[in-house]
Amino acid sequence: MAKKKRSRTKKTYVLRNKSKDTEKVFTGSAPRQAALKAATRNITDIRLRQRGRRNADKTYSVHVFKGSRKKVKSPANRPSWLPAMVWKPVVKKVRVERLNKL
Repeated sequence: MAKKKRSRTKKTYVLRNKSKDTEKVFTGSAPRQAALKAATRNITDIRLRQRGRRNADKTYSVHVFKGSRKKVKSPANRPSWLPAMVWKPVVKKVRVERLNKL
């Protein structure tokens, strides 16, 4: 009997601009994965709120990251359509903020 592969649930994270949500949404199984996707699009101040989730004390968690991207060489076994240099995202988690209301 074959083992079932456990699928990770994808969560949606809304990008926040200072004190309000924007229309940009990133998905991932963890906030860091969503932050890497935001950094790929050259967003440096990344503030993500998980959509549809509140904490037990009725507050919202906002994950704050510093992001950047840098040009790196593609792997040697790259496909022909991939350029020689590609963008690699880099993020560092700064803190988690708690908000009482959006």
